[in-house]
Amino acid sequence: MKALSDSNPICVNEDPEARRIRVFDRVAPSVVHIDTFIQQRDAFSTNVMEVPLGTGSGFVWDDKGHIVTNYHVVRNGKSAQVAILTRVVEDNESSSASAGGGSVKSRSKKTSGKDSSVTNYTRSVYKARVVGSDPDKDIAVLKVDAPVFDLFPIEVGTSKNLKVGQSALAIGNPFGLDHTLTAGILSGMGREVRSPSGRPISNVIQMDAAINPGNSGGPLLDSSGKLIGMNTAIYSPSGGSAGIGFAIPVDTLSYIVDTLIRDGRIIRPVIGISYLESKQAKALGITKGVLVLDVPTSSPAARAGMRGTKR
Repeated sequence: MKALSDSNPICVNEDPEARRIRVFDRVAPSVVHIDTFIQQRDAFSTNVMEVPLGTGSGFVWDDKGHIVTNYHVVRNGKSAQVAILTRVVEDNESSSASAGGGSVKSRSKKTSGKDSSVTNYTRSVYKARVVGSDPDKDIAVLKVDAPVFDLFPIEVGTSKNLKVGQSALAIGNPFGLDHTLTAGILSGMGREVRSPSGRPISNVIQMDAAINPGNSGGPLLDSSGKLIGMNTAIYSPSGGSAGIGFAIPVDTLSYIVDTLIRDGRIIRPVIGISYLESKQAKALGITKGVLVLDVPTSSPAARAGMRGTKR
């Protein structure tokens, strides 16, 4: 995967406010707004119309048009479209970058009378198709046919050495308010949340950066602007932000996304048995091992000689 080149490096001793501004300015074009639609027949005719279903966030993974988001953002939609920010820079900035040997993906536009440090944006909307998804980890990969100069792949970091207390930034589209930046800290590591399939997602990051409906699928960044996770869920009795948000760590994300792009699906090994839950087993006096209830005939367990329990 190609990482986004950092044309505006973050200074270590930079003022925190200035750093956040620079991180947002650099990463915002990598964050996309996703709209999903369902098909609905018109009550007064036979016409089938596309009706908006919901919105979410995502980010550009590579320069081939792959977009990463949460599975639950797109699972009920029949179609989706992705709005991408295209950076518009001054002619002199574009010439300077070209002279330095770096490729300039943003389109150039003359904006007289404005500070040269100000970056403008235009929105480009593209139809998207689902390349693959993993409901067990709440991850989906979309594909848009966008020109390479409209694509700004996010810079991928690592979740290996994350520490509780370090800064975290989230960019997304809460309640449809596109490209909203919130800041906070990492509040906990190794949490567990439920995926749309009902299976647990382990080793999840907890943070207190404000996350609301519409933030799902957006990036969680470290203070240098590198991707460390994908925002996926909140804990809230009211449905709004309560300062407890969760993100899938980027090391988990990278493996699944690369597999989905390559194969279109995730295949996981299974034993092929159904077994009695531990609480019920303890009630029957079973304290060691697992009580196997059933073994399907074609399963790996059946081929290994395992058998289900009989009365």
